[in-house]
Amino acid sequence: MNIEVRQLRTLVAIVDEGSFTDAAISLGLSQAAVSRSLASLERQLGVVLLRRTTREWSLTSAGSPILARARRVLAEVDELVREATHGPARLRLGYAWSAMGRHTVPFQRRWAAEHGDIELDLARTNAPSSGLEEGRADLGIVRGEPDERRFGSAIVGLERRYCAMAADDPLARRRTLRLVDLVDRCMVIDRRTGTTTLELWPEEARPTEILRSDNIDDWLALIASGRAIGMTSEATVAQYPRPGISYRRVADAPLIPVHLVWWRGDPPPATEAVRELLVELYRGP
Repeated sequence: MNIEVRQLRTLVAIVDEGSFTDAAISLGLSQAAVSRSLASLERQLGVVLLRRTTREWSLTSAGSPILARARRVLAEVDELVREATHGPARLRLGYAWSAMGRHTVPFQRRWAAEHGDIELDLARTNAPSSGLEEGRADLGIVRGEPDERRFGSAIVGLERRYCAMAADDPLARRRTLRLVDLVDRCMVIDRRTGTTTLELWPEEARPTEILRSDNIDDWLALIASGRAIGMTSEATVAQYPRPGISYRRVADAPLIPVHLVWWRGDPPPATEAVRELLVELYRGP
């Protein structure tokens, strides 16, 4: 079996561009060449990757994991070429919402001063793995429990939980809140990467009105409008101060563990240096 990089690029381009025609334009190929490249890849793998009709396509159950792996392979190839032509290595640190909150800028500055030979890129990706699975990050910051079958991880810090509300909300008059104070309110929850679940409350006293959001911007917009309140980590408070939104600490809510994650069995060489610096920053003076 001899799978070629161009075949993987074809698969990714079709998915990212949305059609065979647009993929052909993106790759500078004919539409027929794109179709042949995909068909060749499917023959070599022995599986159908895209289910095609005359007007549309969809990923098959076999195609989804192969697409994720193709993204990782292409990211590695691109990184190899970049390192060969531009010199210093690059480390992509992915995150879903708030990076490291108030520790983000100190981390960036300390990293540049102490590890100047490794370029650091922060990449926001609203995905549970913070971009690892999508091939967009070498390491990820994850709040919540990572999939231990696939990822290695280390807890680098703990964060308090805060309630976010419109600035004119009656709850904003209080210095701190408790979980019971939020039960009768409409709660907006990020269904992909948020840290708030109904299991934070006792089964007999949980919020019953829930709105869903898919990213931090939608979450903040719903809260600022006064339609709902939200609960988040203290990192969000530091990273997203917004006019019209107030944050109040939820005193009895459990702390949020912040994990540094990597592909199990394949940590980047800089993993331990990142972990040590983050632990030091979260620990404080």
